[in-house]
Amino acid sequence: MEVKIEASWKQVLKEEFDKPYFQNIAKHLKTEMTQGKTIYPPGSYMFNAFNTTPFDQVKVVILGQDPYHGPKQAHGLCFSVQKGVPPPPSLMNIFKELQEDTGVRIPHHGDLTQWAKNGVFLLNASLTVRAGEPMSHAKIGWATFTDTVIKKISEHKSNVVFLLWGKFAQEKRVLIDENKHCILRSVHPSPLSAYGGFFGCKHFSKANEYLMSKGIDPVNWQLED
Repeated sequence: MEVKIEASWKQVLKEEFDKPYFQNIAKHLKTEMTQGKTIYPPGSYMFNAFNTTPFDQVKVVILGQDPYHGPKQAHGLCFSVQKGVPPPPSLMNIFKELQEDTGVRIPHHGDLTQWAKNGVFLLNASLTVRAGEPMSHAKIGWATFTDTVIKKISEHKSNVVFLLWGKFAQEKRVLIDENKHCILRSVHPSPLSAYGGFFGCKHFSKANEYLMSKGIDPVNWQLED
């Protein structure tokens, strides 16, 4: 599988693409496609998070688990959906906390591309999923790849804010050097848990306060309609 990925990421991750585990991911996806399975997001969006937020521009990392598995939802940015698709409940809760925390208005769509262009790296632990089958690609090797991505950010950059929402994301804490970076943790924004500590966490303002304390431009969280 030829990986079409932004140049700075290609440099940082070049060794990964030739490793057996990554070749196995490519084989697995190819096999499923030849069997007529639908895979989300479409191939052109698989590395969208990387292509929209170059390595040298990463300021904040938000970690998701699995791409959305419904039609026209996933486009390679965690929690984000394409314009024209109603924002799912977790994303609406993210918007509610953002508005409460910073005062920015809730947009009329759920496309987070502007955040990604502003230095927010929106990474899912798995980059693909079979249609209608959540977590169906969680064991095909993506975790090895995305764990490496997190480690590379931790090793090669300084003063990045990691937003770890929910137990799954918080397990990635061991990959991050807390002496060089800021880690903000809370429960997941899902309706099942948001009232247990996500609402009121103020992660958006805290992230910007940290960035500014390090002389880094804050994130503009306002999404244009």
